[in-house]
Amino acid sequence: QMPEMDGFEATREIRRCERGGTSHAPIVALTANAMVGDRELCLESGMDDFVSKPVVEKRLREAIARWTPGGEAAAA
Repeated sequence: QMPEMDGFEATREIRRCERGGTSHAPIVALTANAMVGDRELCLESGMDDFVSKPVVEKRLREAIARWTPGGEAAAA
């Protein structure tokens, strides 16, 4: 729902730019869309994880820990 480029398009563009390289930016969807299938759409677009609103701090910390170097320490 962003005006120029939505999160799916942005993710696909980031992943396109990463092709052939060694870097991988973790992308976690933080969205109010929590309908059946929304998580799958996010993952199919190249996102690594999905956290729905209202945000539960524990779930957000878990997602950050899964996708960042240092895991738990980074999430804190």
